[in-house]
Amino acid sequence: MQAFLTIAVRAARKAGDFIIRESDKIRSVQSKSQHDYVTNVDQAAEKLIIDTIAHSYADHAFLGEESGKTGTSEYVWIIDPIDGTTNFIRKVPHWCVSIACNYKGRTEVGAIYDPIREELFTAVRGRGAQLNGKRIRVSNTNGLEHSLLATGFPFRNKQKLEQYMSVFSKLYPHCSDMRRAGSAALDLAYVAASRYDGFWEFGLNEWDIAAGALIVKEAGGMVSDIHGNPNYEQSDSLLAATPKAFKSMLKAIN
Repeated sequence: MQAFLTIAVRAARKAGDFIIRESDKIRSVQSKSQHDYVTNVDQAAEKLIIDTIAHSYADHAFLGEESGKTGTSEYVWIIDPIDGTTNFIRKVPHWCVSIACNYKGRTEVGAIYDPIREELFTAVRGRGAQLNGKRIRVSNTNGLEHSLLATGFPFRNKQKLEQYMSVFSKLYPHCSDMRRAGSAALDLAYVAASRYDGFWEFGLNEWDIAAGALIVKEAGGMVSDIHGNPNYEQSDSLLAATPKAFKSMLKAIN
């Protein structure tokens, strides 16, 4: 799987550099749904990523946020060319490229690249997680009292707002503070790098979380839906945290 990571990193860096160069050349902004946008740069970056990977693995399948599912294979590359598109459009410097490789339904490789900060978060299943080539681990924060949590609003699914506010009201009084920065992939990477102690959100897609969830787990964290179900891929929610914060968050929520 190390060879797959090498390709993922190559594709992520190429896409990140391309996006930076094209950031002042946004020619179109389309609304996929209310508050959910795509630009010509997203679409071109996704094509660049797919072309880069397909050059080495032409028989693999792809699941991209912008192009959907293409091909049939036990290997599926899951791609979010710009996670945090609204931030990108508004020139808020907090977005990333997220790439994962799934084999027989299990994520084996993950890469999240923030080209603005030149930070590359990576993981291979069973081999730990890294930031710019150095091993990272989740924090050792004990429980929720001193924890910094991250979240995302259910902007794609407003009917989840009441449930979201219920969970927020159960967690916020017990933690140090809460952040909402606008990129789920980076939120997960920050949990892995011990910048956050936990993250939770409703209404995420596979391309939002595939790479980040693996990176959290390989950094020693735990991932489930907000009810503790480990099959979060089939759920409408995600919770990722350090082991101690994870248990405290589930207890507070449920």
